[in-house]
Amino acid sequence: QVQLVESGGGLVQAGGSLRLSCSASGSIFSIKSMAWYRQAPGNQRELVAGITSGGTTNYADSVKGRFTISRDNAKNTLYLQMNNLKPEDTAVYYCYAKDRYKDNYWGQGTQVTVSS
Repeated sequence: QVQLVESGGGLVQAGGSLRLSCSASGSIFSIKSMAWYRQAPGNQRELVAGITSGGTTNYADSVKGRFTISRDNAKNTLYLQMNNLKPEDTAVYYCYAKDRYKDNYWGQGTQVTVSS
């Protein structure tokens, strides 16, 4: 089992920055890949950015060049640096992990609100 706890959300003006953190605990040795998803009201949950255990990253087109995903294995923490935020980035952001057994884990979510 893996437990994920997000932090770092909040209210920011358009053009501002936030950094989200996701602290992992439990069977962290089994984690293969991690990602950030987001869900805005009335919308489906969508992938924002992902990173493999080898460090390969991928991003949604809407955030390329503005968001950066990274992981600190020593601290068991996943990050999402978000720059030049836009009102359309407003959503609940979720941390996600998949382990070697292909089990999926989700955090509780953290709200990001970008005002225009």
